[in-house]
Amino acid sequence: MKHALIELGTDFLSAIFFLALYLATGSVVIATAVAIAVAVAQFAHAKIRGRQLGFMTYASLGLVIVLGTVTLITNDPRFMFAKPAIAHFAVGMIMLKRGWMLRYVPPVVTDTIPGAVTVAGYAWAALMFALGLGTIAVALTGDLKLWALYISVVAVGAKLAAFAIQYVTFRLLVIRRLRGARATA
Repeated sequence: MKHALIELGTDFLSAIFFLALYLATGSVVIATAVAIAVAVAQFAHAKIRGRQLGFMTYASLGLVIVLGTVTLITNDPRFMFAKPAIAHFAVGMIMLKRGWMLRYVPPVVTDTIPGAVTVAGYAWAALMFALGLGTIAVALTGDLKLWALYISVVAVGAKLAAFAIQYVTFRLLVIRRLRGARATA
C-alpha cells in the first residue's frame, strides 16, 4: 500500500505543485512554470538513476509540457486542469484489454472466478472514462476549488469505493464457489 501511494504521489507531483502554487500565488504563470520544471526534473532524476521508464512516464511528461505550454500561452489554467482527464482516458484504454486485471489478483481469485475478474476489468475501464469526462466537465467551469474537490475527493473516493466493492464481491464469490466445490466433492 505504501509503495502504491508513493507511486501515485510521484505520478501527480507536478499537478500537486501546480495546484499548491496556484492556490498560494494566484499566478497561472508561476504555477505552470514550476509544474513543468518539476516534471522535467522528475524525468531527469529517473533517467540519471537508471530507472526503466514506461510509456506512461513519457506520456505524462509530454502532457505536462504540452498542456503547460498552452496554459502559459493562453494564461488559462483549465488546460492544466484537463491533464488528469487525459490520464484517466489513457488508463481506461489500457484497461479495455481483456484480462488485464488477472495479474493483479491472487491466484485463488484467478483460478476460481476468472470471468468475474474480466468483467471487473471492464468496469474499471468504464470508471476511468467516467472520471475523465467528469474532470473535463469540471475543468471547463474554470473553478479551481471545484476542480480540486473533484480530483481529490470524488475521483479518489470513486476509486477507493470501486476497490472496496470489488474486494468484497471477489471475496464473496470465491467463498461461495469454493464451498460449492467442496459440497459436490
